[in-house]
Amino acid sequence: MSKLNIDQQTIKELFENKKSDFLIPDYQRPYAWGEMECQTLWDDIFSFAFPENDYSKFDSENDEYFLGPIVTYKNNNKLEIIDGQQRLTTLMLLLRAFYSKFTNMQDENSISTRDDIARCIWKTDEFGKPDKNKLKIDSEVSTDDDKEEFLTILKTGVVESDHKSRYAKTYRFFEMRINEFLQEYPSYFAYLPTRILKNCILLPIEAESQDTALRIFSTLNDRGKPLSDTDIFKAQFYKFYSDQGRKGEFISRWKALEELSDKIFQAPSGSPMDELFTRYMYYERAKQRNRKTTTEALRKFYEKDKYSLLKKEETLKNLEDLATFWSNVVYQDDTFSDRILRKLFVLKYAPNGMWTYLVSVYFLKNKNENGELDEEKFYYFLNKIIAFIWTYALVHPGVNALRTPAYPEMINIIDGLQVEFKDYKFDVEQVQNVLDNYSFTNGRPITKSMLAWWAFHDEKQILLSLDTQLQIEHIFPKKRQENEKTLKDKNNLESIGNKALLEEKINIRASDYRFQDKKKYYQGFHTDSGKVKEGTKIQELLSLAIDNDSFTESNIVERAERMKKTFIAYLKETDLLII
Repeated sequence: MSKLNIDQQTIKELFENKKSDFLIPDYQRPYAWGEMECQTLWDDIFSFAFPENDYSKFDSENDEYFLGPIVTYKNNNKLEIIDGQQRLTTLMLLLRAFYSKFTNMQDENSISTRDDIARCIWKTDEFGKPDKNKLKIDSEVSTDDDKEEFLTILKTGVVESDHKSRYAKTYRFFEMRINEFLQEYPSYFAYLPTRILKNCILLPIEAESQDTALRIFSTLNDRGKPLSDTDIFKAQFYKFYSDQGRKGEFISRWKALEELSDKIFQAPSGSPMDELFTRYMYYERAKQRNRKTTTEALRKFYEKDKYSLLKKEETLKNLEDLATFWSNVVYQDDTFSDRILRKLFVLKYAPNGMWTYLVSVYFLKNKNENGELDEEKFYYFLNKIIAFIWTYALVHPGVNALRTPAYPEMINIIDGLQVEFKDYKFDVEQVQNVLDNYSFTNGRPITKSMLAWWAFHDEKQILLSLDTQLQIEHIFPKKRQENEKTLKDKNNLESIGNKALLEEKINIRASDYRFQDKKKYYQGFHTDSGKVKEGTKIQELLSLAIDNDSFTESNIVERAERMKKTFIAYLKETDLLII
């Protein structure tokens, strides 16, 4: 079990300690506090130190104000800050602003307080004398162009007119508040910084390792944005390129990669770039011929052999190529033909995300020097994985079931073999039986998957933008069945034959109408005021609206049979049925 050093301390006790040599590591984010956060801190501290604006109501022996934890781990005699860097940075700037104000004050309390602050900001010699060339905090944040301003302000106490950083703004803010305080309470000026130093409490937590410190941070932190795996990976890249004298090149490339990832990947938690690293992990995993169905956590995978994978020249280039590929997918770039984009649109509605890993492995293995893929081979591959993933989800339901056939196939891709899923082909009678008895409820992902595949199986279906919001439409409306009980078999209401994808806005407008009335919403119409209400771009619904005046139970049954028959034929075309 990892050991932790936890000891509640005042700011003075923590900062004055000779072992307190803080480092904001390169993987941390830049300083982000603005005036609102600084004002809140100032108001809270002032209210604590001067209760009811009266310095005499403060109990210096018992009153305490808790500022929060500081999570660190010892790295080459430096306390590397995992949690608390924003708070720590701000406190340093606040103390430096107080120190500057005490410079010309010669009364005993002011001199004593000034000396206490100095020992908090600067390292001291064996006699306790501060060395103003040696700060107790340093920053290596790789993406922070303003960190030198921070260090300069701490050393000199001067903010130049051309300093525009958040550090400079924070320091000016505290200078202004301190001046206002000094004018209002000139006789009690030393009390405020003294009470900040001696009665404001921090909880330093020193862990044995970076990983332990990060886990503690994730557990404790319920307000700020925790460090993502990508922040740690960035630090490794930064060191690798810095050692080669290519720090500037790396920072430029990383920023571009980060900006691109932010645009194309979703991040329910962590960083959007975590998704990029996840997709790349499956490529490297396949190269290692790893067939295990248990997938390691992202950081655990990359930290092997001291992050050796991130210290290879080709890794960053591969990540850049992969991000560009997925950007082309998201923005439906003309790098791809229309038929490729149509298949990629269908895959957006896959019942799980495994397809993104298969496609990522395929791209990285088969891309040419321009980052392009062979059209015919890629089209074959996309058809194969659509047919397989859809059918496997029907026959073997379960979130993780697809790992078993997918991981070996990724290794086959690396070996240059054509994707066949030859050990996992389907029995036609089993598939037919599943299709006949499957309950295609709206809550099951495979329902939308089947409807997307069906819509684009129609060669007349035009390509839609990937940000098009499509919902499941009951062609025969649920409301009609509830009110009139028209369907003899109520199960036909939720049959796949009664469902289609429809643009969200049209779906809302058309939801409860009879088919005769739905037709105008499918086709589009002009309102009485002359406004145009656009119709659907789903070709099948347009054709239904043009060619039919009604949609009955027999139509539902016939359509369902046609969809199932066509899907079985699709499996045969993609050679996924046992002969």
